[in-house]
Amino acid sequence: MKKQKGFTLIELMIVVAIIGILAAIAIPQYQNYISKAQMNRVVGELAALKTSYEALLMESKTISNTTIGFVGSSLFSSAGTGGLTVVASDDLSGKLETTLGQDASAGIAGAIVALSRSTEGGWTCTVTITATAAPGWKTTFLPTGCVQS
Repeated sequence: MKKQKGFTLIELMIVVAIIGILAAIAIPQYQNYISKAQMNRVVGELAALKTSYEALLMESKTISNTTIGFVGSSLFSSAGTGGLTVVASDDLSGKLETTLGQDASAGIAGAIVALSRSTEGGWTCTVTITATAAPGWKTTFLPTGCVQS
């Protein structure tokens, strides 16, 4: 008698089932990781503009999308240099705000991220989730130092 070599059908089916179970767990976790990383990226991109905002404020220059040095982001709702709202008030308060869209993952698309400057010069981060925005939103996506409203 010849000894058979190789896997039986049942062994192959078990391996395929195990791979399927692992994929069913890993893919949603990966999507959550992507959403959290993109939220942190957006807050980082906005935070990088705070220095320019403060410099323009101290030099009494006009603060706008173009003067602040914003070059665009693929995660903001509009392509190019759009998608960023810059508000500067006479009382020295202000806001850098964007709505996530375009290349943002489905879990966070539509979320509004805002960095607000108080009249005393402190900055706060707020993430706004509406009923229609970011249908897959989870509180674990919230970046450190930001609050959800």
